[in-house]
Amino acid sequence: MIGSVIGARSEDKIRGIATAVSERYRSAGSPIQVVELPDGRFVMQLKAEFAKHVRKLASRPLLTPGPLRTLSFIALKQPVTQSYVVRVRGKLAYGHVKQLKDMDLINDERIGRTRMLRTTTTFADYFNLNHDPSLMKKELKKVLQVGEEAPILAETAKTDS
Repeated sequence: MIGSVIGARSEDKIRGIATAVSERYRSAGSPIQVVELPDGRFVMQLKAEFAKHVRKLASRPLLTPGPLRTLSFIALKQPVTQSYVVRVRGKLAYGHVKQLKDMDLINDERIGRTRMLRTTTTFADYFNLNHDPSLMKKELKKVLQVGEEAPILAETAKTDS
């Protein structure tokens, strides 16, 4: 993405520019940092120590708890059928799925009479996760501290829709 903005194709040149920008923010003591992700992508984000101050200014969260739980369930179980998501999360999940698709956090693929749900690259980028689904699941389980008891967790969350 940086390459298309600056008109460069060389990965070394792009990496050099991203590193220079990162260093400039770091040396200026900026609350913004440029971080290289394990898969080689760069993201610009707020430093953790400033997050609590910015949260006070945020007018509303990206997602309310119900859709956020549905999104985390889809991310952990992907690819997963919409019918299974609704069975576990309840009928409100239909609305959650629509909202998540509208936000480009998930996409669906029609297979017969059901839909297969997966997260998108927008989801991975927004939450600083790997684009590879299996690596993403490992990262999510680590962040959420979820083991193989994920179905039990999801079942108990069903009432929180």
